Amino acid sequence: MARAPGLLAPLLGLGLGLGLGLGLGLGPPGPGAADCGSLGGAERLAFAPAPGVHRLAPRARPPGPLNPLYGTVRRFLSAVQLNPFPAELVKTLLNEPSSVKVDEVVRYEAGYVVCAVIAGLYLLVVPIAGLCFCCCRCHRRCGGRVKTEHKAVACERGTLMAFLLLTTLLLLIGVVCAFVTNQHTHEQMGHSVEAVPEILLSLQGLVSNVPQELQAVAEQFSLPQKRVLEELDGVGMSIGSTIHTQLKSTMYEVLASVSSLGQALQVSMDDLQALNTTLVELRKGQQDLEPAVYERRERLLTLLQEPSCQGCTEARSRAQALELGADFSQVSPVDDVLHRLKGVPEANFSSMVQEENSTFNALPLLAALQTANVVKELKKVVAQKPEGLRTLAEEFPGWEAASRWSRTLEEVEQSSRPYLKEVQRYEKYRWIWGCVLCSAVLLVVVCNLLGLNLGVWGLSARKDPSRSEAKGEAGSRFLMMGVGFSFLFAAPLILLVFATFLVGGNVQTLVCQSWESKELYKFADTPGNLPPSMNLSQLLGLKKNISILLAYQQCREGAALWSVLQLNDSYDLEKHLNISQYTAKLQQELQNLKVDMKNLDLLSPAAHRDLEALQSSGLEKIHYSSFFVQIQKPVVNTNMEKLAQELEELARTQGSSVLGQQLQEEAQGLQNLYQEQVLPQQSLVAKLNLTVRALASSAPNLQMETSSVLDKVAYLKGELPTWATSILRNESECFLIREMGYFSQYVAWVREEVTQHIATCQPLSGALDNGRVILCDMMADPWNAFWFCLAWCTFFLIPSIIFAVKTSKYFHPVWKRLSSTSSEETQLFHIPRVTSLKL
Repeated sequence: MARAPGLLAPLLGLGLGLGLGLGLGLGPPGPGAADCGSLGGAERLAFAPAPGVHRLAPRARPPGPLNPLYGTVRRFLSAVQLNPFPAELVKTLLNEPSSVKVDEVVRYEAGYVVCAVIAGLYLLVVPIAGLCFCCCRCHRRCGGRVKTEHKAVACERGTLMAFLLLTTLLLLIGVVCAFVTNQHTHEQMGHSVEAVPEILLSLQGLVSNVPQELQAVAEQFSLPQKRVLEELDGVGMSIGSTIHTQLKSTMYEVLASVSSLGQALQVSMDDLQALNTTLVELRKGQQDLEPAVYERRERLLTLLQEPSCQGCTEARSRAQALELGADFSQVSPVDDVLHRLKGVPEANFSSMVQEENSTFNALPLLAALQTANVVKELKKVVAQKPEGLRTLAEEFPGWEAASRWSRTLEEVEQSSRPYLKEVQRYEKYRWIWGCVLCSAVLLVVVCNLLGLNLGVWGLSARKDPSRSEAKGEAGSRFLMMGVGFSFLFAAPLILLVFATFLVGGNVQTLVCQSWESKELYKFADTPGNLPPSMNLSQLLGLKKNISILLAYQQCREGAALWSVLQLNDSYDLEKHLNISQYTAKLQQELQNLKVDMKNLDLLSPAAHRDLEALQSSGLEKIHYSSFFVQIQKPVVNTNMEKLAQELEELARTQGSSVLGQQLQEEAQGLQNLYQEQVLPQQSLVAKLNLTVRALASSAPNLQMETSSVLDKVAYLKGELPTWATSILRNESECFLIREMGYFSQYVAWVREEVTQHIATCQPLSGALDNGRVILCDMMADPWNAFWFCLAWCTFFLIPSIIFAVKTSKYFHPVWKRLSSTSSEETQLFHIPRVTSLKL
């Protein structure tokens, strides 16, 4: 930064060269001119943040009573699928689908193959068993009457009823859970389908909003521009005020010295003129007084020397001393000094100083007027926008890819709607089938419960055979109806269970588990696993491959695309934020600022002539000592009043009346002379004394002050432009630093916005997280819970069938055999005739 050169040493040298023995007391502006305290630093600008991307609200399945069921299903599926994520198999499937080997798929799906075998056996055995049972019933080879009861029969019957009731209750629990999970799956499927467009639109906003955000950031350059333009309006006034502030102490000091010197000059001229006038009057009065005193002395001596004069000796000695004391004709004349100061003061110093003060105080306005044209050119420079900022958005990496992705996402969102509607339609069919099959299981449960109730009722009423046989037969028939429904719906149940199990189980074990454990991200990050068409770095046009897992983790933390995509290797942000050329133009224009101070004369030509005349007048060379010598002398050596009083006393004591009368007349004449001529002379001497003393004391200092003021004015007149230029340069640089502070704030803000805030990829991680929640928590878990509950019911139909068939025979009418007296036996079968069999 330019600083005012040190001018105090040359100034002191000038003072010494003039022989003044003292410095002029002037110097350049103090340290305040070299700092920027007058302008201060740039104020803090409030930039409006770029419009942020709509952040996806995180989805989460609320805790509920089904969560333990979901955990049980997941543990079951983990036991079914023990193999880790098949990275090689998926890699082959993505890159070369035709080369996928079936045995590898079967090996990976071994758990599901085992489950498929079990389901196949169930599908084969249960319907065949049902057909056999049906044929047996048609040929009356199953069921029959029970013989007379005894303790073993009652125990067996109670055990079978207990197991049937327990199985029925387990079926009831399973079917209730199946109903609930079926309905929950249907509802969650609808919500999930509605959430897909929202996720796609959020991703589209993430991609499409980046150019708009960058454009909005670039447009924020208008904020520092506006502030600089506002401050440029007052830069001339500000610089002028600073120059005025820095120079006012020096200027006011010099102008005060000039004003004081002008007053002193006026006073000295008045005193000099008064001295000359008084001296002339004194000389004239002395010329008139001298003969009158001489005449009066001679007459007094004549009277006082007469023999008849009594006691006149003392008065005679006084009269002999009656003569003039001071002789002002011996004083040096001041005519030459007056002649050299003729017409001084020509200038009105008070008016001149006031005018110079007004001119100096108008310096801020003068500077504003003088810098107006330069400020106009500066505004033109500031109004321009740096080239780098104009291309900030256009050259951002991935601009074309972002547009392509935005269009693709928009097309996907539009085309996904019909498919989503189809998904909802097929889900409705699945829900209907689920409800039908759950209702079938519920029908079996109802049949079992009715059969048990009627059977128990019949058993309790066996004392009345007519009533007990009807209730028992009805209970048996309801149990057989439940068995028939079980055989009838077993096949569709196992088919629906296996179909939903195969889909939901693989989604959970192959996708959800690996998604939650981040294995999918690691798989995508491994080179060669994904086909080139799915390479994210190539799709975005990046020079460096990025880690999807790391990108996902950074996105979850709210990082911007700049750090996630490592754009510092693909995009030179500093090149676009480099405004050095812009600031160089501004600095170049600021160099043209100039303030002309030639209007400050400090001394007018007339005032300058007055001071030079005073300096060469010789006022200090007047012999003031000769004045003081004569002033110290009395006008008349004898005290004329006292002498007149003595004469009056002598006149009263004289014996001769004529002599007394003469003495009285002389005393009166002496009094008149004193009053008329001596007293005015004494007044003039006193006035002369004051004037001479004033001039004698002020003349030497006045000459030194005159020389000092002339030197100060000459020096200041020559140095003012230099000082003003130095302050102007300093203030210009301070102004440039202040205005560059606004642009620096903008550049720092843009750098932070672009690298940390713009295009936060939270929607990407949010979409992935929400996708996992939708697929796994909201769809897969209820789906898997549904088939798990339905499978529970399906497999518990087998013990239900067994216990129902075995229990139903105990509800048939009892047949009593008369020939047996020692024991009673029950009849278990009736094929084709009644035969007694022991149980």
